[in-house]
Amino acid sequence: MRLSVVGCGYLGAVHAAAMASIGHEVVGIDVDERKIAALSKGEAPFFEPGLQEILTEGIASGRLSFTTDMSAAQGAKVHFVGVGTPQQAGGYAADLTYVNAAVDGLLPYLSEGDIVAGKSTVPVGTAAGLAPRVAERGATLVWNPEFLREGWAVQDTVDPDRLVAGVPTEDGAPSAEGERTAQVLREVYHPSIAKGTPFIVTDYATAELVKVSANAFLATKISFINAIAEIAEVTGADVTTLADAIGHDARIGRRFLGAGIGFGGGCLPKDIRAFSARAEELGRGESVAFLREIDAINLRRRDRAVELTTAALGGSVFEKKVAVLGAAFKPHSDDIRDSPALDVAVRLHGLGAHVTLTDPAAIDNARRIHPQLTYEEDLDTTLRDADAVIVVTEWDEYRRELSPEHAASLARGHVVIDGRNCLDPAAWRAAGWTYFGMGRP
Repeated sequence: MRLSVVGCGYLGAVHAAAMASIGHEVVGIDVDERKIAALSKGEAPFFEPGLQEILTEGIASGRLSFTTDMSAAQGAKVHFVGVGTPQQAGGYAADLTYVNAAVDGLLPYLSEGDIVAGKSTVPVGTAAGLAPRVAERGATLVWNPEFLREGWAVQDTVDPDRLVAGVPTEDGAPSAEGERTAQVLREVYHPSIAKGTPFIVTDYATAELVKVSANAFLATKISFINAIAEIAEVTGADVTTLADAIGHDARIGRRFLGAGIGFGGGCLPKDIRAFSARAEELGRGESVAFLREIDAINLRRRDRAVELTTAALGGSVFEKKVAVLGAAFKPHSDDIRDSPALDVAVRLHGLGAHVTLTDPAAIDNARRIHPQLTYEEDLDTTLRDADAVIVVTEWDEYRRELSPEHAASLARGHVVIDGRNCLDPAAWRAAGWTYFGMGRP
C-alpha cells in the first residue's frame, strides 16, 4: 500500500522506515530541510537502535523516500500524522499548532476514500474537532495512537503489543465508514495482526485516552515507588528490596518500580501535564488532580540526587570534580528532553562543581543545550581524579560493565551516588567506595 507520513521527527521517521520495512511504499514529509536531507541519504537524525538499518534498507529498496513537498502525499491511501504536541509555553496544555498545520497542509491533496490516521498524542476531543475538516475532502479520520518506547521504537512499531484504532461511530459502535477504515488499517498492519497482535477498534475519545492513560499510569507507578523511597530514606528501609517483594504480587508487578531520579523525556512529563490541563477544561480536574503530585514527586527526586551528592562531599560541591555518568533521559537513546540526568548535572555545575559528563550517545545533543559543562567521550577520562561519581542514566556501560575496582583506581575520592539504583552496593563497598543509593541504606 502507498502511505504518507507527515512529520519526520522521532515518531514519524521510525514509523515511515518501519512501514517500508514490512513492504509498504512510504513517503515521509517534513518542513525541516536539514532533517529531510539527512533521511533522504539514509542517515538517521537521532540515535535509535535498529533505525539506521531499516532506514538504509528502505532507501535502497526504493520503497522509502522523504521530501519537504506536501504534494507528494497525493496518491497515498493512508496518511499518518506524527507531528509533535509540545507543552504550551507558560502552561500545561498541549500545543496543537503542528497537528492543525499538518492536517491543513494535507487537505488539498486528499482524495475520496483516503484515510488520515493521527498518531500524535493529543488531548481527548481533538479528533472529533478534526474529523469534519477531513470529511469535507471525502476522506476519513482515524486515530491510531503510538505506544513507542525510546530504545525499542523499531520493535514496538513492527511488532507492537497492541494496536488501537479510533474510528467514526454511530450509537456506540463503529459506523459503516468506521468499519471500512478499520479494515484498511488491518491491511496496513497485517504482519503484526497475523502474529496475534490485538487490534482494538473503538471511538475517537477512547483511542485518544488510551495513550494518555497509559502514560499517566506508568508515571504514577514510577512516582509511587519514588514516594516510598522518600519514606525509606528516613527509616533505614531498602526500597529496592521492598519493590522486589511487592512486585511478586501479580496485581502489582515489578516493572516500573525502580526508584531513582525519576522519569523524563519528551512524553511522560508533558503528557501528564496536558492530561491534567484537559481534565480542567472538561470540568473534571479533580479526577486527575493526583497527577500534579506525581509530577512534584518526580521533580523532587532530582533535588534529592543533588542533596545526596552535596552531603557526600561534606556539605559543598564547590570546586569538587564530579563525574556524571549519563545525559540521556534513559539508556539506548540520545534524547535529552526533560532529562533528569542532564538536569542534575546542570544543577551541580550551578553549585560550583567541576562537572565532567559522559554518555554513550547523547553528548552532542547535551553540548548544544548546555555548553558550560565539560564532556568526555571516554569513560576512564571522565572518572580520572573525580571526587565523586554519580550514575544518572542506567546504561549497561555503567551498571554492568564498569568495574568498581577499576573506577577506584582512577577516581580521587571514592564516593559513588547511584541515582538509578542500578549498581551492586556490596561490590562497590567491597572495592572501597562509600555508596549512596536512592531510598537505600
